[in-house]
Amino acid sequence: MLKRQTKFAAANVRRGFTLTELLIVMAILVLLVSLVGPRLLGSKAKADINSVKTQIGMFQSSLERYAIDMNRFPSSEQGLAALVAVPTADSGEGDSAGGEDVELEGDDESSAGSGSNWDGPYIKTETLPKDPWGNSYRYEFPATHNKINVPDIWSFGPDGQENTDDDVVSWTGDGTSGDGADMGDESGAS
Repeated sequence: MLKRQTKFAAANVRRGFTLTELLIVMAILVLLVSLVGPRLLGSKAKADINSVKTQIGMFQSSLERYAIDMNRFPSSEQGLAALVAVPTADSGEGDSAGGEDVELEGDDESSAGSGSNWDGPYIKTETLPKDPWGNSYRYEFPATHNKINVPDIWSFGPDGQENTDDDVVSWTGDGTSGDGADMGDESGAS
């Protein structure tokens, strides 16, 4: 009976894992993370870019509704803020080359500088959304990239730097407005 008690006592003493067992488990976990991690991060980057493309498309739709009400797009100075608050008149409106107002049929009344026809807000938030990297969207009208008379809208992308390959823009490589938005090297490919 004494032998039995020592066997049970010895079995009760070993309750943890050895250092070797822990190192093996850690090595397996590191291997799994190294295989799966980059795929998850790549999916996140693609999701962020698709989110920006969708947001730019929503801005374009909202700007079209704004232009119907106001007979013009907001100037660069007014920017996207004109979608959430009544825009103020600015002196730079329509006086630069190629900066003619968009004239829409059915409204002979000039509303330049006046919020009388403004029927917003044109987006469902009180403030303008930022891109997934925390930067403000950029807006320019009259456009310098689009050959058609629509505003340029873009995000600086993940690096936050202007004119880099990861910028997400509303125009294609040939200067026309694309369906949605294109990203740097993928111009015209999507």
